[in-house]
Amino acid sequence: MTTELCREYAEALYALAAENDQVKTYLDGLDTAAALFADNPEYVELLACPAIPRAERDGLLEQALGSILPEQVLTFIQLLCAHGRIRSLNDCITEYRRMYETAVSASTAEVVSAVPLTESEKDRLATALSARFGRTVTLTCTVDESLMGGLVVRVDGKVLDGSLRRRLHAVKEVMKQ
Repeated sequence: MTTELCREYAEALYALAAENDQVKTYLDGLDTAAALFADNPEYVELLACPAIPRAERDGLLEQALGSILPEQVLTFIQLLCAHGRIRSLNDCITEYRRMYETAVSASTAEVVSAVPLTESEKDRLATALSARFGRTVTLTCTVDESLMGGLVVRVDGKVLDGSLRRRLHAVKEVMKQ
């Protein structure tokens, strides 16, 4: 599904959430569904199967998620299934999150480090990024040992690369001249 179509789906859900004053609740529900689908990718494939009647897929979703998701989030996921777009759920969530973060002046920073960050380091980094960008910044951290040291931060379309790998590459380029 194209980004534009994902944005349209997300905008529709966001408008409904805002109307019901449930924007954060819906986001939490979407995150819950995404985590469950990430843990069970075969379930997404089952839901994407056009050979299974829509009513049966809706029933499966109701059984699995009906008691843990807001009703409108469940209906949204059922709608994606009905239109053959369940595999685009994560892209829709990304668009929804972008709208939420814009509305609350928040951002999510993707942090890749050579070694796992401690909670103290995460707190200091989030505070520093929040001050730099003038909004609340939350972190999503991953580890990539190929960085050799340092970290790479992506936030609001900007990349802050403080990795040892980048620095060594820069030194190598200077030595070639």
